[in-house]
Amino acid sequence: MIMDKKRLIPRSELKQFIKENNLKTAEDIQKVLKDLFSETLQEMLEAELDTTLGYEKNDAQNKQTANRRNGHSKKTVRSEYGEIDLQVPRDREGDFDPLIVKKHQKSVTGIEDQIIALYAKGVSTREIQDHLQHLYGIEVSPTFISNVTNKIMPLIKEWQNRPLQNIYAVVFLDAIHVRS
Repeated sequence: MIMDKKRLIPRSELKQFIKENNLKTAEDIQKVLKDLFSETLQEMLEAELDTTLGYEKNDAQNKQTANRRNGHSKKTVRSEYGEIDLQVPRDREGDFDPLIVKKHQKSVTGIEDQIIALYAKGVSTREIQDHLQHLYGIEVSPTFISNVTNKIMPLIKEWQNRPLQNIYAVVFLDAIHVRS
């Protein structure tokens, strides 16, 4: 299957992106995807703390609580892209209990596909809320989903506009195994 001549990114910009990121192998592309996923998880954690505290970082006007941010804790989790280092935000009173990457959770394999798939399909905040509850047992508010969406939308746009190959090899196999 050959992609038509329409491009999401002009060839000159694509060449510049490849040159700037020194992309030469499939592993290089995988590293870029790993970094993008890591940034997305990090932004989701920050948005989750914003929701818990009720205000965004450096937004003193909307602060209606004595609780405040209190640095970050380092955490390493496994994903389909390999190990990812995160800086989990903390609050002063210790009320923040992350839901996206829970305390003591060591693996986020598969959740990245769910997140990207939900946004790619244009799923509403209520449907995302139901999806997270049903699959992961995570109870979040629609406000939280909106905060996360607003925080990671630039990362999603970047992912959607990533360079694609001109040719993709596709093999479909279908079989039925019947015992006799």
